[in-house]
Amino acid sequence: MASRVFIGVDVGTGSVRAAAVTCSGIVRGHSTVPISVHNPSSNYYEQDSQQIWQAVGQAVQEACQKLHDGDVVAGLGFDATCSLVVLDAALQPITVNKLTAEDKWNVIMWMDHRASEETDFINAKPHSVLQYVGGKVSIEMQTPKLLWLKHNLPETWRRAGHFFDLPDFLTMKATGKLTRSLCSLVCKWTYVHDGTTQGWDKTFLTDIGLADLMQNNFAKIGADVLAPGEQCG
Repeated sequence: MASRVFIGVDVGTGSVRAAAVTCSGIVRGHSTVPISVHNPSSNYYEQDSQQIWQAVGQAVQEACQKLHDGDVVAGLGFDATCSLVVLDAALQPITVNKLTAEDKWNVIMWMDHRASEETDFINAKPHSVLQYVGGKVSIEMQTPKLLWLKHNLPETWRRAGHFFDLPDFLTMKATGKLTRSLCSLVCKWTYVHDGTTQGWDKTFLTDIGLADLMQNNFAKIGADVLAPGEQCG
């Protein structure tokens, strides 16, 4: 019997998983495709966004192989780790690796702890934004990683045109749109959405040394933000 089918994609630390599920919860097919983790030195963990996207395509194709005749794919959704993807203005990868200029490893992973000094610096600021993240940012969040890039890889920082949370990178690849998820930005980027303040806090970004991200209406980190349930493509 033909059904409307939804594809769910989960990008974890070591693999991409995809499942094709009907509206009644029947799993038509699923697949797991491994992805690489680059560990150039202690506390540094990186990935390749191009490899991740290729693995997504493979996993989705394999998950869809057992669809029934007449099944219609009605939607595609992404979930992924709290990892930072760095691209240039043409949406091409830029290195986050201090040891090589090759633009291959362009993802700072969630478990990467290189930004310990930046995390402590941000948390020493008595700013009201921190109340929305439990009183302090985690080293796994994106704000310390951004500050680390600015401090340690000035050429990458100069070339960067876009910074994405990994699930937002995936929706961009799937739709061609630069939208961001409100969930990603609030939980991992110190974006404020409390009923009175809607958006990036300019005083916070200025206080921690990231005022340059305010240029062009915050285009590098997200100007078009979608609420849960809004379609992005």
